[in-house]
Amino acid sequence: MTIRPSHLFPAAIAAALALALGACGTIEKEPAAGSSADPSAGTSSAPASDPAGIETVKAGVLTVCTNPPYAPFEEVLNNEVVGFDMDLTAEVAADLGLTVEFVQAPFESIESAASLDTGTCDVGASALTITPERQAKMEFSQPYYQTTMGLLVKAESGISDLAGLADKPVGVQQGTTGEDCANQQPELTQIKQYESLGDQVTALKAGDVVGIFNDEPTLTPYIDEGFTVVSSFDTGEAFGFAVKQGNQGLLEAINATLDRVNSDGTYESLIEKWFQSSAQ
Repeated sequence: MTIRPSHLFPAAIAAALALALGACGTIEKEPAAGSSADPSAGTSSAPASDPAGIETVKAGVLTVCTNPPYAPFEEVLNNEVVGFDMDLTAEVAADLGLTVEFVQAPFESIESAASLDTGTCDVGASALTITPERQAKMEFSQPYYQTTMGLLVKAESGISDLAGLADKPVGVQQGTTGEDCANQQPELTQIKQYESLGDQVTALKAGDVVGIFNDEPTLTPYIDEGFTVVSSFDTGEAFGFAVKQGNQGLLEAINATLDRVNSDGTYESLIEKWFQSSAQ
């Protein structure tokens, strides 16, 4: 996919989010181009500041819950959780003088704030769309990435648009805005829920569904595996990092790091690192 300017962390993301969130309109697209808790830790760069006053569930550690596979935002490579979200939260930890630990958790426990409320982690970082419903349960950082929703099918299927999926089974990831988007399409009468993007792709490969909905950047890596993204939906969504309600110190620290990485070039470098394989 082409990395559009809207993805590059503009201040206008927040305003666009307020105006467009919840819409699920199709935009033109060329046809061709959670698991249970299983801790996996990594260490940030050298400490940069005094973490005094920042609440964390483990002393000296920023614990981050995520739900791979969801590349390029989070994935497991060589038994290590890595990705765009992981690098950004590692920057937060470095600025606070903390190490960082990534914990795999079910997406539903992250988006419902259960992982935060039970002390499983300090931060929810799993390409988490900011919505009013979620804001009522947790605190969100400023937006750090704007996205679109996509529809993935087998390249050999002959399907070229949403109409080609009428009355056919389509897979969604439960508890996500992708599921919400699919439910807004009158053509889709057979919607099947899956726990993770990995389960969706497995179902698509097996023929249990003929298409899957999810965030478009997470679908484009599968183009090289014989799939194609045939429709794109402009939902006006933006991702944010989540913290437990009332943890203002950590929230302010995350926002300060996001401001820094945007101004010093780190953010753009991470975009190039994690999205270059799908950018053209």
